Amino acid sequence: MTDAAASLTSMTFHPQPEPGTARPWAFPAPDRGALDNGLTVLRCHRPGQQVVAVEIFLDAPLEAEPAGLDGVATIMARALSEGTDQHSAEEFAAELERCGATLDAHADHPGVRVSLEVPVSRLPKALGLLSEALIAPAFLETEVERLVRNRLDEIPHETANPARRAAKQLSKELFPAGSRMSRPRQGTEETVEAIDAAAVRAFFEAHIRPSTATAVVVGDLTDVDLDKVLAETLGAWTGNSAESRPVPPITADDTGRVVIVDRPGAVQTQLLIGRVGADRHDRVWPAQVLGTYCLGGTLTSRLDRVLREEKGYTYGVRAFGQVLRSDGKGNGASMLAISGSVDTPNTGPALDDLWKVLRTLAEEGLTDAERDVAVQNLVGVAPLKYETAASVAGTLADQVEQHLPDDFQAQLYARLAETGTVEATAAVVNAFPVDRLVTVLVGDASEIEEPVRALGIGEVTVVTG
Repeated sequence: MTDAAASLTSMTFHPQPEPGTARPWAFPAPDRGALDNGLTVLRCHRPGQQVVAVEIFLDAPLEAEPAGLDGVATIMARALSEGTDQHSAEEFAAELERCGATLDAHADHPGVRVSLEVPVSRLPKALGLLSEALIAPAFLETEVERLVRNRLDEIPHETANPARRAAKQLSKELFPAGSRMSRPRQGTEETVEAIDAAAVRAFFEAHIRPSTATAVVVGDLTDVDLDKVLAETLGAWTGNSAESRPVPPITADDTGRVVIVDRPGAVQTQLLIGRVGADRHDRVWPAQVLGTYCLGGTLTSRLDRVLREEKGYTYGVRAFGQVLRSDGKGNGASMLAISGSVDTPNTGPALDDLWKVLRTLAEEGLTDAERDVAVQNLVGVAPLKYETAASVAGTLADQVEQHLPDDFQAQLYARLAETGTVEATAAVVNAFPVDRLVTVLVGDASEIEEPVRALGIGEVTVVTG
């Protein structure tokens, strides 16, 4: 026997690893409580997540903005991190950097969201800074003026962006002129120019208080005395108690029609086709999610199969549902939409084929194979989707602002798995009826108007870009 053979026979091999037992996954369940100041707190312990995510929902909806000051909620949200009574804007940013933390805030129709991410070892310091921003923001005139100028600089770029321009036009078309939803979320040039530090502070004092706010904290809290940390930081926040603002009903006009936003010389046409539909409180929501995913949720969905793979009109078309606002009392709604872009000469043919896809769906329904793939994709990837603390915190905060139960997301996955092909078909057909869709096209009207008129999918109007 050779030395090599002898060595091989005398080697001790480690046993082959045995596969572990698969554990069922469920969306994390938070613990709910409240601080003495009325702040609602949702906490979710996620072992191994050393970067903690904090989401604060503030009940300051866009609908509460004073007349003529659209965008004041956005400027206020941005100004929260621009200095406090203890730190200048530069000092505040430096303190966040020392913590390794990021702090962002934005305003949308339901309210204002403030997001913090920080290593768990620096959580007390970072929460202290966040508390400063909520308790005593500086709102200096110079900082507000700078933020207003920045916002005014953004507006022309948004107008030039075909997708943003289409979204703006669709909102204007769907909602009554007096509705806040009909106007840009972050304001227009005219309304933003009217915003000053006094207006920002007035909006803050009228709507920002702990009794109508919720804090979501997600991460590995093993060595954190969260009660103590919260009491010493957000617990010091005071404010008058108040009831949450009532949510007015959402009305919309989805009469089938086409609006072309003229962009002379455009080589592509941006498509945005939409209407208002059921929100997440409606029992049809799981089936609507499933059916919409089959229609245009991924590269293998029907719209892409026809418009991208077979015809080569586009790099991709997506169908989706996005909650606009909800209160759980029947006053909520979602935006149901199909979006994408096609080259200018094929705008008419692409829309024709898109409508054929919708008609065929209504006539023949989804297949069991389509339904099965959609369930596998939506439910099967959920554990990967929620690997980070920030993704869990964001979803929990979504549930808060939409007045949903804490276990909604967990129940949604169970309901998706139980939804059959017939139910999913009915939901998506009701969501996208061929005669009740508002179509916005951002493109060269001289090239696309006549082919689109010939389709007969609704009255055609041309507006300037």
